[in-house]
Amino acid sequence: MSNSPIGVFDSGVGGLTVLKVLAEHFPSESFLYLGDTARLPYGSKSPETIRKYSEQNIRFLIQQGVKAVVIACNSASSQIVEKDFDKVPVFTVIEPGAKAALHTSEGTIGVLGTRATIASGLYEKTLLRLSSAEGRSIQIFSQACPLFVPLAEEGWVDDPITNLIAYRYCQPLAQKGVDTLILGCTHYPILKSSIQKAVGGGVALIDSGSAITLQLKEEFSLGHLSASSSSGQRIDIRTTDISPQFEAMVHQLMSPLMIHSLEVVTL
Repeated sequence: MSNSPIGVFDSGVGGLTVLKVLAEHFPSESFLYLGDTARLPYGSKSPETIRKYSEQNIRFLIQQGVKAVVIACNSASSQIVEKDFDKVPVFTVIEPGAKAALHTSEGTIGVLGTRATIASGLYEKTLLRLSSAEGRSIQIFSQACPLFVPLAEEGWVDDPITNLIAYRYCQPLAQKGVDTLILGCTHYPILKSSIQKAVGGGVALIDSGSAITLQLKEEFSLGHLSASSSSGQRIDIRTTDISPQFEAMVHQLMSPLMIHSLEVVTL
């Protein structure tokens, strides 16, 4: 299965921020992306519903023959604890993001996320577990940002309204003196400029794409994943609902990479 694609899924366009970083860092690997836009957003739904949707997404990707599944969605990552489904390895973004934040921070970490991700407390638990193993003492401050996903889906990047909302969400964390901020939703890097303005240039922003890339590099180097021997890369996009806005965002976020197909599917 070495030449099979890597599957990536998210609730909408946000996971494309992860897909693009992965595609850029692994140019010989092909990718199959699933955006569950028909059931967006995940972050306001119950843990049971998020779990059910996530299992359906994973099984769809496995049926398409992927060699691994990356759960780009933080809300979904908070509900999936399995390391594999039907012997296909599954990677979530919570622990890689927490590791990256600990590597960067001097000890005061902020977490932005959907209501579901923040309510799960998984980033906090993971950060405390990892820091305890290193003998470090850290402070963690979290903030749910339910308006960020619709703003990102609308493409309101660096818009005055987005800047105001980012300031409202981020200022309590800035006042706590966070030096590192985890963007605990794949939609949030789309609004990175507004978030950085709100917390100041001295605060490091940790995004899921860069964090999961480091983990996959390790998986390849250890032989847990077989590298593709193909000389070409193929990127295919699947979505459970489509609109002109979604299509425009796909090409905007993935540029200049080539999208080989964009199709609507039923799960």
